[in-house]
Formats: sequence, structure tokens, C-alpha cells
Amino acid sequence: MELSLSLLLLLGLVILSSAIRILREYERAVVFRLGRLIGAKGPGLVLLIPLIDRMVRVSLRVVTLDVPPQDVITRDNVSIKVSAVVYFRVIDPARAVVEVENYLFATSQIAQTTLRSILGQSELDELLAEREKINKELQKIIDSHTAPWGVKVTAVEVKQVDLPLEMQRAMAKQAEAERERRSKIIHAEGEYQAAQRLAEAARIIEEHPTALQLRFLQTLSDVASEKNSTTIFPVPIDLIAPFLRKYKPGNDL
Repeated sequence: MELSLSLLLLLGLVILSSAIRILREYERAVVFRLGRLIGAKGPGLVLLIPLIDRMVRVSLRVVTLDVPPQDVITRDNVSIKVSAVVYFRVIDPARAVVEVENYLFATSQIAQTTLRSILGQSELDELLAEREKINKELQKIIDSHTAPWGVKVTAVEVKQVDLPLEMQRAMAKQAEAERERRSKIIHAEGEYQAAQRLAEAARIIEEHPTALQLRFLQTLSDVASEKNSTTIFPVPIDLIAPFLRKYKPGNDL
């Protein structure tokens, strides 16, 4: 009699333990009764009918999915390897269990195929320069595929782009040529501006000949400040021009 009572008590504890589930705040229980979906429950204490109800535990936290490097040929026929990361979360636990066999694997596969497809339609320069635009386009397309599964894709980021060695060398040469071109343009612009200033100065001196004498005196002051033993004093040609005309070769002194 006591043995039967102990067995009944043990059986009751087993049934009770199978009927009670405790879910965390970020978890939901998708419950099936005799194979039919009755809905999602939780968090907290969830009571199940033993041997009749079956529960599938689903996490609502954001999942970080690492997309492995994919071989991509861009629109301008450059072969590259691109890796990315996808952030998503389950917003409808029932659909995530019923509509797709494994929503984690399915989201990973759709992310890989979409990554190859979208980047294959872009040129290399666009991929390197307009990363934000491509990220938004990837997020929009992947989210449209996962929405029927109750999965919301919140962000997609292209993480790394591996270029062939030959392409890296070509881009380095292009960057060097671009820098040299800019250097020559800046130097030519400086020469042009200097020529403009000299032309303006020449016009001012032509209108005011006295300015040339002042410039001579300023130059003499600059030379003297260097403590040179030799001092050069410029003599205007107008002062000696009468003498040159008077004492031309063949004229008597």
C-alpha cells in the first residue's frame, strides 16, 4: 500500500513538472495542443496539459548573424570577397515556428543570396563610396523576405571588402596619380595668382613711377639689414640717360 502511494506521488510530481514551464522576460512559448497551434504564451509561469500540449521556446532578443565571406563579381567585372553582419529579431513567435522550419538558418541563407545579388549589380567604386546606401537596400530586401516568417531585420552592415592584390596595386597607382594631378593644379594656380599680382604691381608702378624708387629704397634697406659687406645701390636709368645720349661713340668728349 505504501509502495503504491509512493509510486502515485512520484508519478504526480513527474506530471506536474512536465505541466509547468517558467519563461524569462525575453522568451515566448509557442504551444501546440494535439498538433494544433493554440498561440504564444509567456513570459512567466505557463501551464501545459501533460501528454497533450507541446511547447516550442522562442527568444525575442536581437540576433547577430555573421554572414561569411561571399565571392561576388561586381557590375564592372571585379572579383571580390564581401562579408556582412545582419541584426534581426523575432516579432511573431507563432509564425517563426509555423511558417519556416528553422528561421535562423533561413535568414542566414536569404542574407547570403541577397548579398551576392545586390553587390553584383553595383560597381566597385559605388560599393566603396556608397556603403550606407547599399546597407539600407540590403536591409530592405532581406526584411521583405523574412517578414512572412515573423522575423524583423533591423540592420545590415557590409563588414569587409577584400580586393584582389592586382586591384589594390591599381587603386594605389590611381590614388598616387590623383594626388600628383592635384599638386600640379595647386602649383599652377599659385603661379597664375602670383602672375596676376605682379601684373597689378607693374600697372601701379607704371602709373606712379615714384613707387619704383620707394621699392629700390626698400630693397636697399633689406640688403643692409643682412650685415653684408657689399651694398648694391640701384641707379635709375633716367638719371644717366642724358649722359649716355651726349657721349655716344664717335662724339667728342
